[in-house]
Amino acid sequence: MKNLMAERLTTLFPFLQGNAGLVEQILAQGIHQMIGEGTPIYWQGDNCNHIALVIDGNIRVYKSSEYGSREITLYEIGPGETCILNASCILSNIAYPANAIALTSLDVLLLPAKLFLQLMEQNVAIRHFVFSLLSQRLTAVMTLLEDVVFNRMDERLLEYLIEKSADDLLETTHQAIANDLGTSREVVSRLLKDMERKGRVSLSRNSIRLLQY
Repeated sequence: MKNLMAERLTTLFPFLQGNAGLVEQILAQGIHQMIGEGTPIYWQGDNCNHIALVIDGNIRVYKSSEYGSREITLYEIGPGETCILNASCILSNIAYPANAIALTSLDVLLLPAKLFLQLMEQNVAIRHFVFSLLSQRLTAVMTLLEDVVFNRMDERLLEYLIEKSADDLLETTHQAIANDLGTSREVVSRLLKDMERKGRVSLSRNSIRLLQY
């Protein structure tokens, strides 16, 4: 079992390849955990006592309005990744500034904050991994900010449908789309109805089929 986990980790996290001692240390001190779909990982204001290396599944990181009536997705975390906000909280000793929830069932290896700090100090490969991921997330959040500020919602919605759909079909709810885009369900529903009237999409319960784009 330990050898299988070591193999999975080195496949998903290339910075571990060729470093058997580091893999052994992570496996010895990390906590292998399965987390159910829909389980909160962090709420805004939580202390970050661990950081997760995602082996399987997806996590959504998002911000909520003051009273929780609206949300916007900052980014998603998948296999071979970790949460850069989580890393930042541990490195800066601050509370988690957003919310994180399991989009699917998760298979993760939780590294204690103390171990993560030690590894960041001692291991160049881990520092490179974290800073590279930070750069990617910063670029993605800047793109999100540009979209929110400068692009029309109907354009953002169409781009979202194209990106998220598989074979021109997206199975989701209007509320889930609204949460990702940082708007209201009513706005999403109105825009989708308009797109349907124009023959660009076909709507059915919890699914959207792209026809023209």
